Amino acid sequence: MCTAISLKSKSKEIFLGRTMDFSYDIMPKLYAMPESYIWNGSFNKTQIKDSYRFIGLGQEMDGILSFFDGVNEKGFAAAVLYFAGYAKYNTESAYNKSEQIAAFDFLHYMLGSCSSVKDLPLLIKNISILGIEDPLTNTVAPLHWIAADKTGACAVIESTQRGLEIFNNPIGVMANSPDFNWHMTNLRNYMEVSPIQSEEAFWESVRLTPFGQAGGTVALPGGFTSPERFVRAAYLKSHLPELKDSNEAIISGFHVLESVTIPKGAVISSRNTYDYTKYTAMINISTCEYFFKFYDDLCVRISGLWLK
Repeated sequence: MCTAISLKSKSKEIFLGRTMDFSYDIMPKLYAMPESYIWNGSFNKTQIKDSYRFIGLGQEMDGILSFFDGVNEKGFAAAVLYFAGYAKYNTESAYNKSEQIAAFDFLHYMLGSCSSVKDLPLLIKNISILGIEDPLTNTVAPLHWIAADKTGACAVIESTQRGLEIFNNPIGVMANSPDFNWHMTNLRNYMEVSPIQSEEAFWESVRLTPFGQAGGTVALPGGFTSPERFVRAAYLKSHLPELKDSNEAIISGFHVLESVTIPKGAVISSRNTYDYTKYTAMINISTCEYFFKFYDDLCVRISGLWLK
């Protein structure tokens, strides 16, 4: 599961936020990756050298460090979300690109390689994303990615039966399955949702009035499925008042993400485990600052990639 949003303040600072919803036990930590860091790709252990420093929330298992989200020194941020039923990767016999990257390594690869969203088309042109089992789930995890940069550009990257594609993301929201274009089309089903409500209506001679405020949001979906979370996040972030500064943007971002946060017990997986929000994060892309809180600790922690 998981939901992600991007925001922009009046001061032109850009933010990427996300909920990390998962049914597996994770213990994410914040890692600061140094300049010119060299790491081994999980597919064939080929050495890869990062071009940029970055910080990100991730987890190390069996000698493999995988990231869930992060931001680099150039003001490029990205996050990975589940994409069950739709993700399709290249097979080992099908690749003919210069780099073969495991799907769960791709976020690290982007953060270490991209200075902006504009770099993504060239990046994916020269790589092949492969599906291999990760040490956390012991499955080939179905993934897709959201990326944003300090200019305000936002994109979605999906590897499906159509191949590896990049989509402009004008709404600045991402959830899980179905694919991004489906979610954007589905928003048309909710175009009547409004922060303003009708004060009265007449059916025959019967005058109908609202019970109170929020009558315009009756059609807004309230469940935790991916389509419902996408619509709810898109509606709420699109109707925020102008965010005058970074503090207001971060607070507003956390409130929007609270609307799609999953409490423990609300969703149980087929493995009989709780699928819930492990952490929520807001990233100030413009300043490379991280703001995050965990399910069992509501205190917001702050860290940053201190720029030279």
